[in-house]
Amino acid sequence: QEIEEKTQHDVVAFITNVGQSIGKDAQYLHLGLTSSDILDTTLGVQLKSASEILIQDLEKLLKVIAEKARLYKDMACIGRTHGVHAEPTTFGLKLALWFDETKRNLTRLRQAKHEVCLGKLSGAVGTYSNIEPFVENYVCKKLGLVTANIATQVISRDVYAQYMVTLAVIGASLEKFATEIRHLQKTEVLEVGEPFGKGQKSSSAMPHKRNPVICERICGLARLLRANAQVALENVALWHERDISHSSVERIIFPDSTLALDYMLNKFIQVILGMKVYPDNMLANLVKTRGLIFSQRVLIALMNKGLARLSAYDLVQKAAMQTWKGTGNFKDNLLTVAGVARYLTVKELDKIFDLDYYLRNVDKIFQKVGL
Repeated sequence: QEIEEKTQHDVVAFITNVGQSIGKDAQYLHLGLTSSDILDTTLGVQLKSASEILIQDLEKLLKVIAEKARLYKDMACIGRTHGVHAEPTTFGLKLALWFDETKRNLTRLRQAKHEVCLGKLSGAVGTYSNIEPFVENYVCKKLGLVTANIATQVISRDVYAQYMVTLAVIGASLEKFATEIRHLQKTEVLEVGEPFGKGQKSSSAMPHKRNPVICERICGLARLLRANAQVALENVALWHERDISHSSVERIIFPDSTLALDYMLNKFIQVILGMKVYPDNMLANLVKTRGLIFSQRVLIALMNKGLARLSAYDLVQKAAMQTWKGTGNFKDNLLTVAGVARYLTVKELDKIFDLDYYLRNVDKIFQKVGL
């Protein structure tokens, strides 16, 4: 640090300091190299190690999601589009989708790790002017790195941008999963909740509160990963064979993003392992709209009877709007709409209003995603 205050160059300070301790062999230290030969090769070692930790995290998350998906495979709940009740699904299917997305993220990270495990020892502009390529090959092999095919004074920053974007994509997936839990934990919904420990407090003012604070934290940190990925993209364009505009920010974004994602993954594992599931509330929400969730099946049944789609849609929508206004249930309202009873009997309607029909392919979907 004392030397760097004078030289204003970290690698020069390091070489000078180490050189004072190794005697005659100091003449060979850093011979033919440039600073980025050390810094970029070191970064390859660091990102390799960091990636291995993150890959282990993802593998663990994949396992715990799979266990919960199988557990709740057949637990019926309402599916929502635009935040509005749509058609029945199962909570297990929600988790199966997360499982499939996490598998893709694991593949992405493994690929990104392969891309950044690079080293270079090719000198000031990458021409091996004062060092032979065999030295680079020897060192990189020792370090478990791949030798960059070609470099300038630095390894091209596109590989690091890809890596940082991959971290941001994984963060975005975690944000997606956490956002779903946040919505499902709303008081009016309360189908799922994140863990709440004994003695935990959610509000300094309101003792009754049980807030989804872990999931909110994950959502916030996902923004950081995206911001850092943007910085990595801006680092790709450097002047000529290299400038130093990328260096200062890389000292922040790489440790910050890898640490943040490790934290997010472990916190979300904690959420999945300890989440509260409320099947009675799922069932209550499923019937909350008094049968409206079966509207598409009624529409298709009328079309199968020969009605034009628009005519059938208008009939079903008329009964649906009556139900929305709080008048009766959807099945009874259908029978009061002129035209519906002419095509569908009460027995046929009973068959249409069958929850199991919607869930008949759950096993097939689970097989498709490998659960």
